[in-house]
Amino acid sequence: MAQAGIHSMVGVVVRKWSPARQWLVLGIVLGSLLPDADNLAVAIATVTGGSTEGLHRTFTHSLFTAAAIVIVFQLIGRFSKRPSWGNLGLGLGIGVVLHALLDLLIWFDGVQLFWPLPLWVNLWAVVTPPEWFSNLMMPMGMFFLALYFGGLIMLAQRQGTDLGRVRSLKVWTAVQTILFLIFLALVYTMESGFMTIFGAIYLLSLGLAAVITVQMRQTIETTAKSPEGFTKTLQT
Repeated sequence: MAQAGIHSMVGVVVRKWSPARQWLVLGIVLGSLLPDADNLAVAIATVTGGSTEGLHRTFTHSLFTAAAIVIVFQLIGRFSKRPSWGNLGLGLGIGVVLHALLDLLIWFDGVQLFWPLPLWVNLWAVVTPPEWFSNLMMPMGMFFLALYFGGLIMLAQRQGTDLGRVRSLKVWTAVQTILFLIFLALVYTMESGFMTIFGAIYLLSLGLAAVITVQMRQTIETTAKSPEGFTKTLQT
């Protein structure tokens, strides 16, 4: 299962090397979330009894898809005479690439990095993780989202940005933490139906993370000017 929280945190940390352009860092974080939206296609195929082959870690994880996003948004920015749209598209493309590369490093599965070409890249092809570890990684997805939300809260309080949204974000952080604990118990005790329930909740959490990222864009964009902020926050 995807680890959207990890990808989001990496997207924010990358601001250390990002120029201070409007919507660029926002695009990087959103782009880091975007590839795992393919889980929606997997869920629909599962519910309808269709094949899930070729739906996960394929078209949304492709370098060609990232390039297409950048080109489309550059054109939008040019024709609308709003460079921020071009910055957003560049950020989205960077985020997609970061996501795919991070999947190769931290996940024991392949990525069709050059989709639609039938070429899969898997740095862990000779490694088979134990079942308990694979099971643990599913509820950990909720934990990492809670960590991402908590990091945004501390950043906002430190920078004095988006303070009006901190209270609700604290609630969502608590919700993700509770979901982590619930699914941590269920993944080892529930004999059937776990993936259906977990998959639905995870997709909702992924959408929530995207909405919160946009809502907290001032906090995220401010970090481009103070690259040490998020790292220090996670260490305190």
